[in-house]
Amino acid sequence: MFSKFFSKFRPKAPDGSAVLALDIGTEFVKALIYRIEENHGFVIGYAKVRQKMGDMAAGSVSNIAGVTETAAAAIEQAARIAGTQPEQAVMGIAGELVCGATTTISYTREDPQLRIELPELRAIVQRVQTRAFDKVRRELSRDTGHNEIDVKLVNAAIIDSKIDGQRASNPIGFQGSQVTLSVFNSFAPLVHFGALQTIAAELELDLLTIAAEPFAVARCLTGEDLSAIFIDVGGGTTDLALLRNGGELTTKMFAVGGRTFTKRISHSLNVSHDEAERIKIDYSQNKLSDRRQKIIQNALAGDIEVWVAGVEVALAEMMGGQELPSQILLCGGGSKLPEIKKILSAPEFTESLPFGVRPKIKFLCPDDVTNFTDQTRLIRTVQDVTPLALANLGLGLAGEEGLLSMILRKTVKLIQN
Repeated sequence: MFSKFFSKFRPKAPDGSAVLALDIGTEFVKALIYRIEENHGFVIGYAKVRQKMGDMAAGSVSNIAGVTETAAAAIEQAARIAGTQPEQAVMGIAGELVCGATTTISYTREDPQLRIELPELRAIVQRVQTRAFDKVRRELSRDTGHNEIDVKLVNAAIIDSKIDGQRASNPIGFQGSQVTLSVFNSFAPLVHFGALQTIAAELELDLLTIAAEPFAVARCLTGEDLSAIFIDVGGGTTDLALLRNGGELTTKMFAVGGRTFTKRISHSLNVSHDEAERIKIDYSQNKLSDRRQKIIQNALAGDIEVWVAGVEVALAEMMGGQELPSQILLCGGGSKLPEIKKILSAPEFTESLPFGVRPKIKFLCPDDVTNFTDQTRLIRTVQDVTPLALANLGLGLAGEEGLLSMILRKTVKLIQN
């Protein structure tokens, strides 16, 4: 069994240890077990187990006991392939009200001649977190229509730190008049975050972190200056991440995903959910007759319009008055519907938003995550990118922790408690 100390978010996983990446999606629970060797990951076990109908809704847990049972089955299958039990875990969180943004604070110091010491740096990090928490609480209250809503800080990461405009990964000991710190924070409603904590406790997982899945996907590619829009079309939600210059990051999610399209096919053809899912997959792979393809295309037209409207609204909220990146990267099982890439490439979409140039659309594939070697040969499709991206975050926790990250982690734990 796993270690029982699920509430202890440890700073690193030692080399050689087996780590679990657990992606709890609306359609599937995906369990990926990997071993860390010298900052490289080797996938040694992978399994997908379908969720029971009603256990998940819009990316959120509806039945804790049911999801726990499914997750346990996925972990058991992956562990059997790996031949070992994972020692620690990275867990993903998604859902309609999970959101994140980069907060930047420029702090003017009273005496630029004094060297920066630990108490001052800690105070700067805490100010960033407090400002971000207050901002997101207001946004979630607005989105839900409630005056008060319990909001939980999910995870945080240092994006950039500068002293008088010059980057400094560790500001301790530097002089200067202005310290600028950029931190990405992701938040979720307490009821959603608490459900995942309960599942982790039931599974006796020793967690390295719980991470917002669009954040993980956006951080899985190398390239300091990467600017892109990431769109992960999952079973219950579509998750978006807007990344600028490899640093500034904003995430949004909305509750339209692959299950919406499956339900439409089920209703239009009067077939079961399982049969509709098989038809949807065959349609995505162009395996149906021309007549059947046309029927499905017509049935999905309305839902595709709703989906692209959701993308447009999310991007309009995320762009912050700036031009959008000219690259859109797709992943998730639902992204393979032919209408998805087609409608994102259409002039009606690209001209309705401030793209500097017409964006290029491509699919993310597991091979794009270059820090990993898949020894199972089971990681093959766009559907497998998210659990691999979560594993990539765990890989980042394997090395020695920098001072800023250590301060941030401790601040996060204080806010979470």
